[in-house]
Amino acid sequence: MAKLFRAVIMGPPGSGKGTISERIAQRFALTRLSSGDFVRENIAANTDAGVLAKTYIERGLLVPDHVMTRLLLPRLEEMTRHSWLMDGFPRTLAQAKALNSTCDLDLVISLNIPYETLKERLSDRWIHPASGRVYNMGFNPPHVQGRDDISGEPLIQHDDDKPEALVARLRHYKDMAKPIIDLYKSKGILHTFSGTETDRIWPYINSLLSTKIPSTSQTDTQRIPMP
Repeated sequence: MAKLFRAVIMGPPGSGKGTISERIAQRFALTRLSSGDFVRENIAANTDAGVLAKTYIERGLLVPDHVMTRLLLPRLEEMTRHSWLMDGFPRTLAQAKALNSTCDLDLVISLNIPYETLKERLSDRWIHPASGRVYNMGFNPPHVQGRDDISGEPLIQHDDDKPEALVARLRHYKDMAKPIIDLYKSKGILHTFSGTETDRIWPYINSLLSTKIPSTSQTDTQRIPMP
């Protein structure tokens, strides 16, 4: 059996994690896992963990560690025969330690994007709440302004994407991410990529992964059907 490959991608809001994750998944046939998707699926399915997560989200609070691990770790335990890339988890040191107890990561990608670039991207970012689809009015606008391409439902702009909230949001990310980054750096699996344009960062990530992912793993990975 080919060696499996497990990776995490980290970055502040607006860093392009979603776009790069999709490219990695397509290029290297990894199953892309999104913590946001897991949360939405569990809320829609009315699972115990989903109901609990919803109580925090409706109050504008972050979903706490014990709920996030309850949502994600069982799914990872079902994927022992699959290679994957995780986007959006871990977000705290406690989550990182819980993930370490479940599996051994091969690589962590950290995106380092200048504040001004993040500010510009987030001020142009609009979201379809039900699906989590993200649009950017500068380089990825919807076909019809203010409407989701697939459902036609209205798009919204999160209050914390607005400039006045951005500084605090990015400071919070930096504070929470530092111990996680230090942990993965100590394990020798952290790779940081800096820049202002996703298309310029991507070739370096692509080159790195081409040397890290066994070619056979690109053919033995299947998409996991979501409940």
